[in-house]
Amino acid sequence: MSEPMAQLTTPLDITSIRQQFPILQQTVNGYPLAYLDNAASTQKPLAVIETLKQYYEQDNANIHRGVHQLSQRATNQYEAARHTVQHFLNAADSREIVFTRGTTESINLVAQSYGLANIGKDDEIIISTLEHHSNIVPWQLLCEQVGATLRIIPIDDNGQLDLETYRTLINPRTKLVSVISTSNAIGVVTPLQTLIDMAHQHGVPVLIDAAQTVAHTAIDVQALDCEFLVFSGHKLFGPTGIGVLYAKAALLEAMPPYQSGGDMIQQVSFEKTTFNQVPHKFEAGTPNIAGVIGLAAAIDYVLSIGFAAIEFHEQELMQHLEAELNSIAGIQLIAPGVAKSGAISFYFPDIHAHDVGTILDQYGVAIRAGHHCTMPLMQRLSVAATVRASISVYTDYADIDQLVTALQQARSLFA
Repeated sequence: MSEPMAQLTTPLDITSIRQQFPILQQTVNGYPLAYLDNAASTQKPLAVIETLKQYYEQDNANIHRGVHQLSQRATNQYEAARHTVQHFLNAADSREIVFTRGTTESINLVAQSYGLANIGKDDEIIISTLEHHSNIVPWQLLCEQVGATLRIIPIDDNGQLDLETYRTLINPRTKLVSVISTSNAIGVVTPLQTLIDMAHQHGVPVLIDAAQTVAHTAIDVQALDCEFLVFSGHKLFGPTGIGVLYAKAALLEAMPPYQSGGDMIQQVSFEKTTFNQVPHKFEAGTPNIAGVIGLAAAIDYVLSIGFAAIEFHEQELMQHLEAELNSIAGIQLIAPGVAKSGAISFYFPDIHAHDVGTILDQYGVAIRAGHHCTMPLMQRLSVAATVRASISVYTDYADIDQLVTALQQARSLFA
């Protein structure tokens, strides 16, 4: 899924990269901002900010329906962005890229379109204990609608999927597997290719929630051979309110519309409506045009750095972060020693995670504290909440040092 590390010849110029993110230049409570909440949302580089500014200042118009120059320019940028996402994921056809509001809407689209058309009473859907609520609740609702059953891949104490149990869960009633590629809560990476291959041995399609992966490593949907893949722009240095559903063209052709209205139709009469071709069939109404164009700028920015360099930088930081956290008295790491991507979770048994987060903010450190929209995972790990530090390409060692110093202060305060 990623470029060989051997391609990396020089380290990233982190100082230069950080200068591209205006928000990082500020102070919080008198301290430099140490932004370690990237799993929730990444910051935006100047390349994205300036692209949005240019669109609104020069090209703002509705798309597909206008004959004037502004509309044509906006349409060209919008559809060019679809090709950008296609190449980013190595999809076979730009028609396989559907723009949505984010990962959550992408999953709901699949559940309410593909799911309602292909999953029925006594059928089964497989997800895992690691899933974000957005990859649990849509399937629960679908199961309630059609009388299907949700099956869960268990994990061990280190957050690793139990592949042997997964193997036994797949049966003739299994109609879909929907799994996360990287845990947003604890950073554990799932064995995607193995999960997909095992499902395909039984003819079962697979949806991948790649929201936590796209900013850290390259994804090739043709190599993975997954049927669906979803992600959000705001976790990839792009705007909020924009996301992507990748789906194989044949599946999109067969799927009914998810929402109806303007631009997803070819012809409307009071007797009958005929729908537009894919992917437009799934993009009802005026879309988030600026968001789509901004997402393309974010992808271009990431690719200008290169995933080999990003992975090398982030893996070094993750190793340093885990080692530094281990040096703090009383801290409990989730899945210690297990390879992770982007995020690490921990807690103090005698200090609530929200209290830790509040204290860290006083030292200019932005982290996430809580259940991270993964309540079933927290229950499995027997913790109410964790503190999550998540890194990105612009994270530096000073950010981690600032976090560690603030955690030591929190430990001392509650001691």
